[in-house]
Amino acid sequence: MAYDVESVRESFPALAEGAAHFDGPGGSQVAAPVADAVAAMLRAAVANRGTVTAAEQRAEDAVGGARAAMADLLGCSPRGVVFGRSMTALTFEMSRALAKSWAAGDEVVVTRLDHDANIRPWVLAAEAVGVQARWAPFDKQSAELPVDAVTDLIGPRTKLVAITAASNLFGTIPDVRAIADAARAVGALVYVDGVHYAAHVGVDMSALGADFFACSPYKFCGPHVGVVAADPSQLETLHPDKLLPSIDDVPERFELGTLPYELLAGVTAAVDFLARLDGSALGDRRSRLLASFAALEEHEATLSQRLSAGLADLDRVTVHGSPGRRTPTVAFSIDGLTGLDVHRALAERGVNAPAGAFYAIEASRWSGLGDAGAVRAGVAPYTNDNDVDRLLDAVASLS
Repeated sequence: MAYDVESVRESFPALAEGAAHFDGPGGSQVAAPVADAVAAMLRAAVANRGTVTAAEQRAEDAVGGARAAMADLLGCSPRGVVFGRSMTALTFEMSRALAKSWAAGDEVVVTRLDHDANIRPWVLAAEAVGVQARWAPFDKQSAELPVDAVTDLIGPRTKLVAITAASNLFGTIPDVRAIADAARAVGALVYVDGVHYAAHVGVDMSALGADFFACSPYKFCGPHVGVVAADPSQLETLHPDKLLPSIDDVPERFELGTLPYELLAGVTAAVDFLARLDGSALGDRRSRLLASFAALEEHEATLSQRLSAGLADLDRVTVHGSPGRRTPTVAFSIDGLTGLDVHRALAERGVNAPAGAFYAIEASRWSGLGDAGAVRAGVAPYTNDNDVDRLLDAVASLS
């Protein structure tokens, strides 16, 4: 189908404020069905999970529905879906649980391209048990992460490889499968940060070779929660610190405290919304999601290419990174202006495109952008040609 962006835009009440939003990589706008689902849960009678009262059953259904929805989105078992406050919090929790089996002389591999949420938890966990963290560099000019930059560091003592599925700063999509194959050849686990990837590409955990896949629904039109998915049998081998009376079943043993039932209702609504992006898609929800993401990728790629080319043609504008495969995300700077200057000037013109390192601090430093980073513009499901024109015109007025 032809992607009907104007129909999609009707589902985002926030767009009525008039801004052109290129701030999606930091958190997308929320679709109306998601807000409605959250509000409906807050208005209804809800209790702690159970099956005796209607209020208990409502909470039980919210959790089960959200697990099923995320399983359809990621191509995994609902029993392997763990919810938490954020991807960062969950990754810290997973790193501590996994590190219990590490010993001095073991190694973990991290990359300079990753968001710090997929670096620091592993580095700190390694330090705590006397394990070495090995660092994979990326090409500073193209922002490509060569496969051998990672695989050359993988050896018989490697316990885990932490790799991004897509850079939130440059949009780079590495060859995760090739890296995962090398890791599995030595018995290492692969922890994939899919926060930026899952907002733009149909996810298949098995095809990626991910043992763990982490993402954040608020990056794909949903509420602020975090998700880590893994094979239930893998989760069964891990024993995180937990309260004595809390459930020890998988995946509940990883979920500390009471889950936010209203937000989980929003997660289900967000996945259902994504499955409807291609109105002609047929079949079960998983099939419709894959078809919808295919349509979304085509739409976003067209806008992203025009945006990147338009920025590159402007005087004093530098586009940072040129990876062969990328999400619709562009980092750029304007000579003579700080990123914050550009951010503020664009905002005055009704264009939201923030500046910074966006927690990809190692990537920003390694590429030479320093802690200040760059201006980042990301295309989202609701971005249209007019938005791109507004951004290009605004940047041209500054350059």
